[in-house]
Amino acid sequence: MNQPDPMRQDSIYHVFIDRFAGFQDKNNWDQPEFLGGTLRGVIEKIPYFCDLGITTLWISPFYQTSAYHGYHITDFYQVDPHYGTAEDLKELIRQSHHHHLRIIADFVPNHCSRQHPFFKDAQQDKTSRYKDWFIFTRWPDEYLCFLSVRDIPKLNLDNPETQEHIINAAKYWLSLGLDGFRLDHVIGPTHRFWEQFNKKIKSQYPHCVLIGEAWMMGITRQELRTLGVRHKYLKWLSGDSSDSLFKEYIGTLDGVLDFKVQELIKQFIIRKSISENTLRKQLHKHYAQYPEDFLLPTFLDNHDMDRFLFQAGNDKEKLKAAATLQLGLPQPAIIYYGTETGMTQTTSLWKIPSNGDLQARAPMNWDTIDTDLYLFYKKELQKKE
Repeated sequence: MNQPDPMRQDSIYHVFIDRFAGFQDKNNWDQPEFLGGTLRGVIEKIPYFCDLGITTLWISPFYQTSAYHGYHITDFYQVDPHYGTAEDLKELIRQSHHHHLRIIADFVPNHCSRQHPFFKDAQQDKTSRYKDWFIFTRWPDEYLCFLSVRDIPKLNLDNPETQEHIINAAKYWLSLGLDGFRLDHVIGPTHRFWEQFNKKIKSQYPHCVLIGEAWMMGITRQELRTLGVRHKYLKWLSGDSSDSLFKEYIGTLDGVLDFKVQELIKQFIIRKSISENTLRKQLHKHYAQYPEDFLLPTFLDNHDMDRFLFQAGNDKEKLKAAATLQLGLPQPAIIYYGTETGMTQTTSLWKIPSNGDLQARAPMNWDTIDTDLYLFYKKELQKKE
């Protein structure tokens, strides 16, 4: 693959745009609505990233959307006005590069919002040109979606028109200067799609980096029909942090997010269910299965799981131990916004029946930064350079 050589040593900062910077107040942060974070807010924090020692920004989806988090897309070719303008995005890319930061964005090819005009047209007109852009099991109200989330119907990416629409959207954003993508839910589309995606993207942007999210956590047997990954039933049986799942994308993507290492770190630091010797053996066995040019970015937490500090019983020494371990591994390291400033939560997102993930998406704690923890992260990141 053609990922930039220095990427392996990168320190990646995961920005959740709506909750990071630019919001005026924090009221109703625990409700599924726009808080007010913007691309301009991210631009203003570039000195913060540079001081901390970050080398790559990863921004959440900024496309026109029907939801605060950006994953329910209504137009793949427009910046959502809640986040700002296309000029704001261009300025963020320019400023990032000026400060020697790479910048990648979340890209969501598997599904769109049911408020997307193409889906609305497909539901309203049986002869719509967009009907075959989706996978109706019984038109107009039964269709495949992202797992069981009816608000986001699954795109039929084996339809050449749909495929072209999505790949051209990715090319468009790369043309503005993005350095690559974190690809959402890569197990949804088929491998035929990913082969075409990689071929067409890399032929025009050979140095862009493509990192997939291959994760089967919480997926039910019934939801397997929405997945395009090969041997999905066997992958599902083998668990959500499976090397067999990750290895499906060798040769097609530049790498995948390393849920396996995230789980091993939790077992060692939080649960104390494995010894240091076992951890080392497991890490060696894990990395030995991949070619040297396949990236396995590490992370302690993200927007879909409880924050690590909360999982560690708010023990900051455990967080420091985990961060030291993570940043010492020979892979890119991702820091989810606020992990380095002591952000935690009061309730597990898994205990809240609806929109529990908001617990891990609280507004950035700019007014209550844990300075000791921040300085610790800064020092550890200097060692990774």
